[in-house]
Amino acid sequence: MARDILIVGLSHRTAPSAVRERLAFPQVDLQPALARLAGLDGVHEAAIVSTCNRVEVVACVAEDARARGLETRISEFLAAERNMAHAEFAAHLYAHSGREGVRHLFRVASSLDSMVVGEPQILGQVKDHYEEAALAGTSGSVLHRVFHRAFAVAKRVRTETGIAGKAVSVASSAVDLARTIFEKFDDKTAMLIGAGTMSELAARHLKTQGVGSVMIATRTFERAVALARELQGVPVPFDRVAEYLKLADVVIGSAGATDYLVTAPLVQEVLRARKQRPMFFIDLAVPRNFDPTINDLDNVYLYDLDDLAVAVAGNVDEREREAVRGEAIVEEEVERFWRWFESLEVVPTIVAIREKVEAIRQRELEKALASLKDQAPRHRELLDALTSSIVNKILHAPIASLKHHDGREGTPDLVVSARRLFDLEPPARSPDDKEPDKESA
Repeated sequence: MARDILIVGLSHRTAPSAVRERLAFPQVDLQPALARLAGLDGVHEAAIVSTCNRVEVVACVAEDARARGLETRISEFLAAERNMAHAEFAAHLYAHSGREGVRHLFRVASSLDSMVVGEPQILGQVKDHYEEAALAGTSGSVLHRVFHRAFAVAKRVRTETGIAGKAVSVASSAVDLARTIFEKFDDKTAMLIGAGTMSELAARHLKTQGVGSVMIATRTFERAVALARELQGVPVPFDRVAEYLKLADVVIGSAGATDYLVTAPLVQEVLRARKQRPMFFIDLAVPRNFDPTINDLDNVYLYDLDDLAVAVAGNVDEREREAVRGEAIVEEEVERFWRWFESLEVVPTIVAIREKVEAIRQRELEKALASLKDQAPRHRELLDALTSSIVNKILHAPIASLKHHDGREGTPDLVVSARRLFDLEPPARSPDDKEPDKESA
């Protein structure tokens, strides 16, 4: 039976978070839901991709399933599974089929459709959800091929473009800026003044980049102790920040305060104690924690939220430019996959034509031989060879044409025509269904 690829779902582009979070599938619910999804009429294979930014059903379906209302049945399935009224999310849904479906999956896996283009988490999430479908037994050769191709496309986009090359979050951008000051982090010490979300993220980024040690100073010392334990750092009493400041190469501020916590005179004293070794200040607080005039001091580099926003915007622009190159890779890979997909019916059609015509030949040969009297074995051999030769010559042109068009534009129409001309039943599963080639893995 001819097949198609269909994706039905919603994402951050079409639905608010309140809708997405209600429609999301916890991992524990995935496999039972997949079993019910695969039971829908017209669905041959199915997977569910559910993250904080999207919920999508990815299915291999009967070619006419969409025309028979499968989109509606899938959306009703989502409503029933998540105990939501269909009307609450129907307006946010989209559907992609055929090449568009393949293109969409490739773009999702490559992070070209993400809220932050180039973020790395989505590929791992897509892999995890495909594994759930594989464990549930609802993925077959087509989804195996299209998902593994999507993983390979994502790798190409990541390695052949700069889509993930520059930071696009405030925290990671701050660390990137610090790298312009310090060649390495392993011999450097960071200090957190306050423990806001962004400063904590920046500290975690610094730890992943190998910063030597981290000091944490918050007004609630217990909070400093707890965070220091998480980051393998050192808690510092808030009223002793000035004393410990001389040990810090990178200082991140996010404390609530009405006055500057670090002033220019204090930093001048600290620099003398440090023998003028450079210091990098990141002010993430509103109102600001650090006196802006400290940026005028030699060997001091100060960035606030406005500076980081400019850096992030520039990096986003660069990622968007690199994304154009990623889109070209996706287009190339979509066509490559689609040639394979369209070729699925060619081999079983050729086999079916040969089997049907051979059955007719054998039947008619037996009738002819039965009517002959005193037939010698030699006569049987001659008639068998003659009829076999005639059949092969008649079939040569149509089979050569099918092979020649295998995977090219128009292949499905040619297969349908061939099956009609030879009055064939719908094809059995393709040999490719049983043994996807190594390229797909």
